[in-house]
Amino acid sequence: SSGINAEYGGSRDQVVLYKDELFSMRDDTALEVFLRQPWRFCDVPLPAKLPPAKIAQDVKTLPMLGYMEQSVAKALIEAMTSCSDFKPKYPYVNAHKSALLYVAYHLKAHNPKATEFSREKYRKKLEKYKEHCHLIKYLGANMNRRYRPESERPIDFNFKMDEFLALKNHPLSSS
Repeated sequence: SSGINAEYGGSRDQVVLYKDELFSMRDDTALEVFLRQPWRFCDVPLPAKLPPAKIAQDVKTLPMLGYMEQSVAKALIEAMTSCSDFKPKYPYVNAHKSALLYVAYHLKAHNPKATEFSREKYRKKLEKYKEHCHLIKYLGANMNRRYRPESERPIDFNFKMDEFLALKNHPLSSS
């Protein structure tokens, strides 16, 4: 790659005069590439129609869909991707609400405009939420139809079973 691409446009601060033509570079790296071999870029045909100049626009002036796309789309995509990778199922809560709760905690835990204290608080809540979601898988893997005496159960089985049963009365579990 030459480091120079017409679709990015150039900077007014990175302009070079070569063979009576002005060449505008997007950054110092592109300028350096051009200065090493300027003849490579002289006879390159330009497109018939140049892309429109980029104009900075305040996102608050955009229509709602444009505002959402420019302001929250990346955060939502990251949260939903993380949710689909984790596939949360909170005890005593349906899958739909489990996913919504996960996305909400993820957004709060990764909000760049929140204070570090707030982000850390929600990171801990997200981790606790994930632990609670893992209880179902853990108990399912360690339970069977026959009764097993405590001496034959995993060491933390009773603790995790008590924790699972206590979640029935947890505020997240109520409709």
